[in-house]
Amino acid sequence: MRKHLVAVTAEPTAADLAAIDTEWPLIAAELDVLDAQITLIYAEDHGGPSALDWRRLRRAESRVTRAAADLATRTTGPHRAA
Repeated sequence: MRKHLVAVTAEPTAADLAAIDTEWPLIAAELDVLDAQITLIYAEDHGGPSALDWRRLRRAESRVTRAAADLATRTTGPHRAA
């Protein structure tokens, strides 16, 4: 049986955009981790990762932890919308 996909033509709502805006610091931090990991993989083919490469990864991972904690605090705090 073949299923037909329905084209999505609706634009994001204001609530969707607000949620993305709220989560953006975490998204950006996760992208930094991904970028650091890609740098490490690339470095393997060029003599191995340097101490600076590893530090960059650790700092990016730390930013993810801080951003996730901040997001959790903001979404579970007393000002959370029901």
